[in-house]
Amino acid sequence: MKLSHLREAVLPRYRRKYPIYGPAEAEKLRTASRFNAELMDVIRPFVQPGIRTSELDEIAHRYTVEHGHVPACLGYRGYPKTICTSINDVVCHGIPDDTVLQEGDIINVDMTTIVDGWYGDQSETFLVGQVSDEARAVTQVAFDSLFVGIRAIKPYGMVYDIAKAITRYAEGRGYGVVRNYQGHGIGQKFHQEPGIPHFPHESTKKSIVVPGCCFTIEPMINVGGAETLVEGDGWTVRTKDRSLSAQFEHQILMTEEGPEILTLTKQGPQEGHRFV
Repeated sequence: MKLSHLREAVLPRYRRKYPIYGPAEAEKLRTASRFNAELMDVIRPFVQPGIRTSELDEIAHRYTVEHGHVPACLGYRGYPKTICTSINDVVCHGIPDDTVLQEGDIINVDMTTIVDGWYGDQSETFLVGQVSDEARAVTQVAFDSLFVGIRAIKPYGMVYDIAKAITRYAEGRGYGVVRNYQGHGIGQKFHQEPGIPHFPHESTKKSIVVPGCCFTIEPMINVGGAETLVEGDGWTVRTKDRSLSAQFEHQILMTEEGPEILTLTKQGPQEGHRFV
């Protein structure tokens, strides 16, 4: 079937499932995502041994507010901080506090900004000083898994294609792919349809990614098993077996030509980067 015919057949049905953005709205998404990527680069030089995660949060909050934007996570469902800082065996949603980063840690920094009512969302795992081979390896697999997922999806493709590609890549290298948390649609709301699981199941074959859809891909990759536990604060998610976990996330706008990555940083790792 030609793409033009596929578009006519698919678009009306999927407009009822999730927002499909036009050119003007796409520009607003690009603007929000560019600022969020800029914020990640602002944080970058400070992710060093000896800094407290609360200090990273303060830097992100100050920079966001000074530029007239809104920290999306702050107050979201009661979350108390601007960013999430997930260290070592913390999979996601780690709350910044007085914890001091140590040589050899890995830390995922997850941040989301609202710019003129539109959301930009991404995360990146940082190596803190000299890290173990195991820490470097899981970070590399998480980074590569993100781009494997991005490159697997085509206009009018299935979410299943993303999930299958990520799981095949990561599990083929002996790592666990977290199943309890997933990517998500995003725009003028933080979390919306379509959901983007990182492992294949039947529901992912029923979800089509049409041009104009905006979503995140954010695989969480564990050295050990895929299972996770939520701590008593209701936010911090750890690996059940306390193995290391790493994650990378980009915000994606699907176009007629393919996926456009909205949250590329100027100073961070680009596709094909090797953590050496």
